[in-house]
Amino acid sequence: MTQDEMKRAVAQAAVEMIAKRLDKEMIVGVGTGSTANCFIDELAKYSDRFRGAVASSEATAVRLRQQGIEVFDLNQVDRIEVYVDGADEFDPRLNLIKGGGGALTREKIVAAVAEQFICIVDQTKQVEILGNFPLPIEVIPMARSYIARELAKLGGQPVYRSGFVTDNGNVILDVQDLEILDPKTFEKHLNGLVGIVTNGLFALRPADVVLMATPEGVQTLRA
Repeated sequence: MTQDEMKRAVAQAAVEMIAKRLDKEMIVGVGTGSTANCFIDELAKYSDRFRGAVASSEATAVRLRQQGIEVFDLNQVDRIEVYVDGADEFDPRLNLIKGGGGALTREKIVAAVAEQFICIVDQTKQVEILGNFPLPIEVIPMARSYIARELAKLGGQPVYRSGFVTDNGNVILDVQDLEILDPKTFEKHLNGLVGIVTNGLFALRPADVVLMATPEGVQTLRA
């Protein structure tokens, strides 16, 4: 099974997991990235069975509308029953690194609102300790150099994502060479640095379920 086939398989598994819960008032939170795009394509088959979706990025909003799914601003809804998104890494406690696509802030907001967070990945994203994938940090532009120096003090190697601007008008530093042994504490510390909008650690609000595609099929993992 190729990686693309695994992405489609895990996307289908996610839709099957939530299909019985869909109703005319339900809003589904939808993430960003290639695996999330596969989920959108599968979810579109049930577009007449739920109200619509909240998108974690402008790109996701476009794809949802193309598939005939109504997109709502988060301020228009008071409840998201389930949020489905991919990840760049996950550990045994279902802590995640996200933000490779640059949508980490909106992804984290939607995840915070959602009652359940289903993460869809292939087996290449599974690690014992987070940090092999560079940790994305969304930063206010004027604070970029200051935050880079602070991140270096923490042992990381921050790299400016040149030419990239987030949907929020900010920039991203990708922090390499980290070994994140205590994701929750590290996330809290980063949250306290003035100038950081959001960091790509999803540990204070990890996934509730990880659906992981393998060549043998899709596995369901819970912390």
